[in-house]
Amino acid sequence: MDLPGQNLQLEVLQQFRVIYGSMRQYFRELEERCGLPGSQTWVLQEVAHTPQIGITELAGRLGIHQSTCSSLVDKLVAKAYLLKKKDSNDQRRIGLLLTELGMEIIGKLPGPAEGVLPRALADIPLVALKTLNINLDELIQHLPGRDELYATTPLSEIVSDQGPSLSASQRAQSE
Repeated sequence: MDLPGQNLQLEVLQQFRVIYGSMRQYFRELEERCGLPGSQTWVLQEVAHTPQIGITELAGRLGIHQSTCSSLVDKLVAKAYLLKKKDSNDQRRIGLLLTELGMEIIGKLPGPAEGVLPRALADIPLVALKTLNINLDELIQHLPGRDELYATTPLSEIVSDQGPSLSASQRAQSE
């Protein structure tokens, strides 16, 4: 005999599988085409949209921790996809610019660098988004072993084969 709601629980589980699998497939395609993980291509995309953007504003746009953002930027600078340039009006402020190599990566993107889920969330009606937010919050409250630190980790790192690379400072801040 089935427990009440068991079929519905399985349907919801299957929906999460579709979401997770779709994200994973998209980020694999993105990485194959661009040669960089989704989190790094998202940084490049944001810099392309806003040249001279600073690390703090960039981290806010990506919804990630500032130390994670700095690490991503440093990797892209080391690979010559980004340049750090001091602001002519304020020498303390460092802005980011794409290099020619960075622009080439942007041209290879199969779609949004942030992935398909943020785009889907942006496309659903506001009332559905609010309802989803309430219901996901309820689900998270019942999730054993939940780690709120994932809220500021790029999706591409969460669904990658290597998993997220959380810094010691991020772990310490979450405790």
